[in-house]
Formats: sequence, structure tokens, C-alpha cells
Amino acid sequence: MLNIAVKAARQAGKLLLRYTGQLGNLTVETKGRNDFVTAADRDAEYVIIKTIRAAYPNHAILAEESGLHAGNEYEWIIDPLDGTTNFVHGYPQFAVSIALRRRGQLDQAVVYDPLRDEIFTASRGGGAHLNDRRLRVSQSNSLSSSLLGTGFPFKSMEYLETWISTFRALLPRTHGVRRAGSAALDLAHVASGRLDGFWEIGLGAWDIAAGSLLVTEAGGIVSDFAGGQAFLASGNVIAGNPRIHSEITHLIGPLLPPELHC
Repeated sequence: MLNIAVKAARQAGKLLLRYTGQLGNLTVETKGRNDFVTAADRDAEYVIIKTIRAAYPNHAILAEESGLHAGNEYEWIIDPLDGTTNFVHGYPQFAVSIALRRRGQLDQAVVYDPLRDEIFTASRGGGAHLNDRRLRVSQSNSLSSSLLGTGFPFKSMEYLETWISTFRALLPRTHGVRRAGSAALDLAHVASGRLDGFWEIGLGAWDIAAGSLLVTEAGGIVSDFAGGQAFLASGNVIAGNPRIHSEITHLIGPLLPPELHC
């Protein structure tokens, strides 16, 4: 199943690279505030679903653009283009994200960065890899020596002030905070030790499903803001190596309204 996910991700990545040469002719539709979709998103999703369906016609699929496709206890969670806003502006930070969940438990994951030809993979109990190299989260043991990633709550301003308060609490204690615009890649970079930790409010399950398995299989921790495992449902996520995850959770917890403690 991981091989099928890799095949689908690579095919979608090739398609996205072809689109990067014709961004001026790309039609951009608005789904909501700062939430866009293009023909590239839809075509990449079609390629992924076609590849999966050819191998596993009875599996369920949850895809960002086409929604839920009913099936059996296996469910593929797909983001064909994580970082659409970056993509339409020609900013070189986007990825294909594919995860497989069985009976509610994440089982396989692929995050593919086509611009760098980096394919991050994970299998439950089998570890995480970048191309053929085994991944481990960073060994940083303090926020004071860490580099963090985050994402702005850009689709809704409801929690902007809350996010600003978390940023204000964390930034002075770190080497820096990066906001690159693709949660899937941010989580892959936590898994590979390039980032020590990550937090964000209100993501979609397709943004974080694959990346979260990468982090845990690389020895890290992923949780919701209460320290539980409801992050795919809530979209509120903290990830990092065990020490950094604990410090982020401790610092931002008191700053969050009750409804975000999930």
C-alpha cells in the first residue's frame, strides 16, 4: 500500500511541476477567505484517486477537493496540493500529501516535495524515511536551541489574537519561528529534524494526516492542544521531539480559549 501511495504521489508531483511552467494561465477559484483551488489541485487529485482506485477499488477516500468517497475500513486521506497559495504565487514550497487510515488508525504516509524530489514515507511500526534514509526527530532538548514552524490562522481571523499570543510566548524562547505555508512539509521537516517543533490552529485532516505519522514514526510526538489524539478532528496540532513538544504544550496551553483545548 505504501508503494501505491508513493506511485500516486510521484505522478501527482510530475503533473504539478508541469503546471508551474504555466502559472500565468492558471485559473484560480476561491472556496473561501484565503482558500483557493486550481485546475492543478483537481487534476493532481484525480491522478491520485485513479491510481489508488486501480489497486484498491473498495477503499474509502477522503480528499480535500472531492470530499468523501465511501468504501471499506481502509481510508485514504489526500491533499493533492498542500500549499496552493504558495503554488499560485510561484513560491517554491508545496507538497503532495497522502495517508492511509485503517479503522481510525494511521497506517501509511507519504509527503512528496516535487521541487526537491524529496519523498518522505512512513509505515506504522516501520519507521519514517526520506528517500532511502531513516529519519529521526531532532535531539534539541530546549526551546532555547530550537527552530519552530507554524502557520497563521489565515482562513479565519477568529483566533488570530490567540495565535499571536502563542507566537509572542514562544518566539523569544527560540532560535526562530518559520511560516512556510505547507503544514504537510512542516511536519515532514519536524520528522527529519530540520524543525524541532510545530504548532497550528484549525487545519484540515488532509493537511496533517501523513505528516503526523511521519513525526511519530521518527520518534516524535503529535497531539492536539490538550495533549490528546483528536488533532485530525479538531485541526489543532502540536508536534515535535518529546522535549520540545512538552515545552510548547506547557507554554501555550494557558493562552488558549476552552474550545481549543482539543
